[in-house]
Order: sequence, then structure tokens, then C-alpha cells
Amino acid sequence: MLEVKTLDKPDERRDFPRGHLEAVHMTDLDFAVGTMEPGWRWSESVGPIAGTDSCQMHHNGYVVQGRMHITMDDGGEAEVGPGDVFVVSPGHDAWVVGDEQVVLYDFQGQTAREFAKSD
Repeated sequence: MLEVKTLDKPDERRDFPRGHLEAVHMTDLDFAVGTMEPGWRWSESVGPIAGTDSCQMHHNGYVVQGRMHITMDDGGEAEVGPGDVFVVSPGHDAWVVGDEQVVLYDFQGQTAREFAKSD
């Protein structure tokens, strides 16, 4: 098997306040590119869509641009920026730090399939 897609033509795009997600769906891989503008915060921009107090998705990602602060429901926290690879368990909030948009890749799959989906 050989399968190739370009991010220039994603299979779907989901817009939410101060950001959007583009996803490609392939055999054994659902890949997402998230773009969040300054002022974006999960609990304000996506939380009302998800209907939960904190993000309940697992993320495996890579930051391309910008900085994001992540706080876990259990009190842990970290900031990620360009070149950082991260794993975040369900139960967190996150927000853009500074005046630069955040662009990140998420390889986990659930993000591409379900993040900010109202259905």
C-alpha cells in the first residue's frame, strides 16, 4: 500500500472561534493541523462545542509555530513552542501565549476525527 495526500487540500476543515483545524484521513492515520490565533483558549473557543469543562482528548503533537501554555486538571502545566514534541492526556486546558498564532500538528488521530466537531 502507498497513500499520499497534501495538506494543501485537506479532507475537512473545522472552524471555531479564533482558530481552525484541517484534517486528512488516510488508512491507519488521521492527521490534523491546528491553527490558533492570539486570544484563543480551549475552554472559551472549543469547550462550548465539546460540552466539557476541559479537553478530554489525548494529543500527540509537534509545534511548528507560536507558543501554547497547557494546564492539566491535576495541576501540572507546561509551555510548548516551535520544535517541541508533546503528549497530553485528557483533562486539560490550553491557550495561545503572546501575539503569534500557534500552528501545530497532531498525530494522535482522535483530534483529526473529533476535535471541535459539534455532531
